[in-house]
Amino acid sequence: MIKVLLSEKNSLEIELDNLTLAELLRNELWEDSSVLVSAWKKDHPLKNPVLVLKTEGKSAHKTLVDCLERIEKKNKKIIEEAKKVLK
Repeated sequence: MIKVLLSEKNSLEIELDNLTLAELLRNELWEDSSVLVSAWKKDHPLKNPVLVLKTEGKSAHKTLVDCLERIEKKNKKIIEEAKKVLK
């Protein structure tokens, strides 16, 4: 589940149902030089995490899409390597 809570040119807040995904995105977003803030918050242990992204020089939406594409490339590489090793 992904729910957009705030969408502005240089700012996004997205509720995710998975803390692992929030941490993966937070960490990978820092690889982009346009990122000013990349963090997640969780107001209560029973509530879902919210990814917070603030950018400068590139839209937050484009920054997040670029991040997802980098993660996808890395995952494909890992899968290919694992298939070779696990033959």
